[in-house]
Amino acid sequence: MATKRDYYEVLGVGRSASNEEIRRAFRRLAFQHHPDRNRDDGATEKFKEINEAYEVLSDASKRANYDRFGFSGGGDFFGGGFEGFDFGGLGDIFETFFGGGATAARRGPRAGAEVNARVSITFEEAVLGAEKEVEIQRVEDCSVCRGSGAREGTSSQTCPNCHGSGQVYQIRRSIFGSFRNVTICLQCRGEGKIITDPCPHCHGSGRERFKRSVKVKIPAGVDNGLGVRLRGEGDAGEKGGRPGDLFVTLDVQPHQFFRREGNSILYDLELNFAQAALGYEAVVTTLYGEEKLKVPAGSQSGEVFRLKGKGVPNLNRSGRGDQLVNLIVVTPEKLSQKQRRLFEELAETLGGGDKKGKKKA
Repeated sequence: MATKRDYYEVLGVGRSASNEEIRRAFRRLAFQHHPDRNRDDGATEKFKEINEAYEVLSDASKRANYDRFGFSGGGDFFGGGFEGFDFGGLGDIFETFFGGGATAARRGPRAGAEVNARVSITFEEAVLGAEKEVEIQRVEDCSVCRGSGAREGTSSQTCPNCHGSGQVYQIRRSIFGSFRNVTICLQCRGEGKIITDPCPHCHGSGRERFKRSVKVKIPAGVDNGLGVRLRGEGDAGEKGGRPGDLFVTLDVQPHQFFRREGNSILYDLELNFAQAALGYEAVVTTLYGEEKLKVPAGSQSGEVFRLKGKGVPNLNRSGRGDQLVNLIVVTPEKLSQKQRRLFEELAETLGGGDKKGKKKA
């Protein structure tokens, strides 16, 4: 027969340990070695040993007896056999100390669920801000019973099973002693009240789904995929709980001329050869109106010009990005006879072309 270990050693505490230190040690070890969590060989026996030690050391009289006589003289409290005990009650013991789904208390106020929606906005609305209307469906109190769940003119009754507490108590006996197990009342589902004559409109739920149109203020500077949260515009709460939120995800549509890169707006400006060579004062379109831009003579395709403060506003702080104007020198695809003749004359005067490797006649 295996030799029993000292109860203080089992729990890993000293002989002068306080009741609180013993309780904390037991909770830690029981959680670690409970068979529902620990599948290792010997976990069940280890768990029994931990509970046996705690059963003795947590009781003042038993602990004093053990300190004086050890396992002799009545110290072996489990030496008399296990007749009449429930070995399947280990889960109930674990729930008694640590709680669980079966021991949940009566439900109190609960916040409403979040409602999600999407809205499509233009490029301009994302940059400049806008106000949109979003169609949503959300849960609210029943329009007939006003959330009571009972037929008009009636009311809910105190649950006869739990007498309004929402909980029932059971005494369970196991090899470690008797424990009181608290569970939710199944008859009223923890509500403490039952509805004998439910509202025919909501079938006793007290809740109903409505279509609503909600105005959403979209701040300037948002981008595709970002969201706007509206506090309290989601599903109604239960038992006086606060309503949930509405979270609106933004789908920004592409623009015909503009592109976005961070807080910069990109814009392509097309000029012909003559304009780029001679210089040109262009009128550039921005989201804030038209702006004049001087393109210096001899500018090349690919050069970028900056219009300060004509970009995207910074979210949550002041200031705006810039508009970046990308110069594109356009090569004409078709020329009239007059244009071709002029280009040929120009080409003779400009020279150019690759003459490397050519030999003189």
